[in-house]
Amino acid sequence: MTQDRIQTIGHSRIKYGPLSDRVYLMRLGDGQAPLVIDAMQSLARAEGYTKLIAKIPDKSAAAFTDAGFEMEARIPDFYADGDAALFMSRFRSEDRRGPSDAERIRKVLEAALRRADAGIKRPLPDDCELTLMNPDHALPMANLYGRVFESYPFPIFDPAYIRRTMEENFRYFGIFRNASLIALASAERSESGVEMTDFATASAYRRASLAAHLLAAMEADARQNGVKTAFTIARAVSYGINIMFARCGYTFAGTLVNNTNISGRVQSMNIWYKPLASSNGTVSDNPSGNSSRHSP
Repeated sequence: MTQDRIQTIGHSRIKYGPLSDRVYLMRLGDGQAPLVIDAMQSLARAEGYTKLIAKIPDKSAAAFTDAGFEMEARIPDFYADGDAALFMSRFRSEDRRGPSDAERIRKVLEAALRRADAGIKRPLPDDCELTLMNPDHALPMANLYGRVFESYPFPIFDPAYIRRTMEENFRYFGIFRNASLIALASAERSESGVEMTDFATASAYRRASLAAHLLAAMEADARQNGVKTAFTIARAVSYGINIMFARCGYTFAGTLVNNTNISGRVQSMNIWYKPLASSNGTVSDNPSGNSSRHSP
């Protein structure tokens, strides 16, 4: 599988490639908007990519608007200075602009919003252990991701990649049952926020609310490390993942249309966010009620 490439421009970081047919600005350096916009547009023209997307502070929005970008999602009070994070996109194809599954996306969002703040449905089973993962777990982690996802925008099927991200800004949490890894997720720290991502649950355990327990553990860990905002980029057609974030107190921020190649095709993605400055959310820091199950 062809993986995306990373390009660094000063303090900015761009990810691009044919897998998701896009150029993605993941981090914008101060004062670099004009230079980065030119680089993104040049890449898109040269390779024929049909979408450009940028995650930027609100203070930089004017330069992107002038270049034809439109806001698709907004997370308030994301950066250390209190500025919002915007997801702004420019479509180079009308076919890319409109999702073919718009009706399902609408129904999923409605179902999720009806369950807002309902909390975790089930306690963590007594025979399960939730723990912070370490490099020795990389092989079973990669194997679980390989069983769950047909395609993914990052090489999570490679144990070496997982170990490398652990050394950088990722913290992975997993749930074991009888020494077998059955659920997994990661928290990626960026700026003053953290992205809750890479959720995977073995098919036999999809209705056990394991992802919600992983999310609560990652939130508690992020709070302890001074992170003020959590967010996620979730498949817009997935009832389970969107309902889970709504139940756990996250707010819908917008939809990134035809954005990411995941599970075998380019899909639209929903943004959800949650302030972590206080611990008054609907999900407790210790959802299982047993401190021995959470080993951060």
